Amino acid sequence: MTETSAPLVAMRGITKRFGGVTALEAVDLDLHAGEVLAIVGDNGAGKSTLIKILTGVLRPTAGSMLLEGQELTMNSHSDAIEHGIDAVYQTLALADHLTPAANMFLGSELTKKLLGLEILDNKRMRSEAERTLRERLGVTLRSMDVPTDSLSGGQRQAIAIARAVYHSDLKVLVMDEPTAALGPRETSRTLKLIETVRDQGLGVIVISHSLDDVFAISDRIQIMRRGRRAGVVKTTESDIASVLGMMVGAASDQAA
Repeated sequence: MTETSAPLVAMRGITKRFGGVTALEAVDLDLHAGEVLAIVGDNGAGKSTLIKILTGVLRPTAGSMLLEGQELTMNSHSDAIEHGIDAVYQTLALADHLTPAANMFLGSELTKKLLGLEILDNKRMRSEAERTLRERLGVTLRSMDVPTDSLSGGQRQAIAIARAVYHSDLKVLVMDEPTAALGPRETSRTLKLIETVRDQGLGVIVISHSLDDVFAISDRIQIMRRGRRAGVVKTTESDIASVLGMMVGAASDQAA
């Protein structure tokens, strides 16, 4: 990450109201290429709403967004994907009975022509899935022919990430609670996957309730409180106690 460079994503004055309820009030966010930005805060702090706006799921009531310096307007998550922004949610959205390759291409299957008919190109999907896991994430599964629910939590996470990074135009990857319900070993592997994606020059946003994981993986931390940005700190220049203080309102807004 080059701190003096223009941010990959710039969100300015983002406000979101649901009727009489204000979920976000004038929130700013900067994300640079090649960095992991963690977003933390208690339940109801506005983390999910902010990310749903970035990924096209929700439209802001007010505010603006820039991607690589260009105005960004989206009406759907599909629009976000077209702009190079994708997300891996806590549920992973994997079909447990399908193979890793079938999950990677679920909804965007590769096909080929046979006797004038269009059929699934399972061989190509399998090889592309293997290549993406190996080259982009450094992961080799014990088998590509098993149901996904037979794999470990970290391997399932790898498949979900591979599905996002398979598209060469991906610029921003959002990870929602990526280590939830994982044991220590699988958590370590998942954090390594996130580092690998960051090191390929992508901007990565991680939402997590685990401050230990946040301090292990992030370059900067944005703290949300009651729908506002409570502060932004460089991870190496802060500590868990300081971040907790901003989460509960014991410290004022600061930006790194």
